[in-house]
Amino acid sequence: MRSSTLATIGGFAGFLIIWQIVGMTIFAESRAIPPPTAIVSQIFEDGWSFYWPNIRTTLNEAMWGWIWGNSIAIALAIMFVAIPLVERFAMKVAIAAYCLPIIAIGPILQILYDGSTPKIILSAMTCFFTTLIGALVGLRSADPTSMDLVKAYGGGGWSQMRKVRFKSALPSLFAGLRIAAPAALLGAIIGEYLGGESGLGVTMIASQQALNIDRTWGIALVSTAIAGIAYGITALIGRLLTPWAPRSS
Repeated sequence: MRSSTLATIGGFAGFLIIWQIVGMTIFAESRAIPPPTAIVSQIFEDGWSFYWPNIRTTLNEAMWGWIWGNSIAIALAIMFVAIPLVERFAMKVAIAAYCLPIIAIGPILQILYDGSTPKIILSAMTCFFTTLIGALVGLRSADPTSMDLVKAYGGGGWSQMRKVRFKSALPSLFAGLRIAAPAALLGAIIGEYLGGESGLGVTMIASQQALNIDRTWGIALVSTAIAGIAYGITALIGRLLTPWAPRSS
């Protein structure tokens, strides 16, 4: 086992020990920050029957938001490269949409749409811009020599896109998709905060209102774990599909 891995494990273990001590001493009365043992105990007490229906709801919203947000981002990136004139206007719109606070947009979406649609839209918005930039940077990082070679053999712009740009864009694209995975989950949870019947965000609000601090922290930790798993799976897929890309140590 490498020293960096040991250092990571040691640092995490030290963090948990400090958290446990602080939770049992400084915040023992207020319970604002409960110790990890109390949080884990509450998670097991609530059990699978409590968590799974809410996780399933939030994951479904985040999955569709991730699919729609990233699909639109990739399509726009291809359009920007193929038709640079479109980028001058559309990129400004994309930046404006990214800068809009989703807390302000959420209530409007709740009025306009029913069901899980507002959560899916918010989830898509949180991951859209990161993927757009990653895909755009990747498509434009194609090797000029390879592009000229395709053109010399009679290939047009689409042939260059398909044979050179797409492959060149994969590492940068997956860098954006890694960030988009937990961002989509966050967007779905925020959407549930603004209105919903089930999901991790809804249960978190309910536990806060009931002053069940241990459960609130438990839901937060479960949400964090799911986001980390989504990030890891996306990173693994990116590593398998781009074996030629340089790796960080």
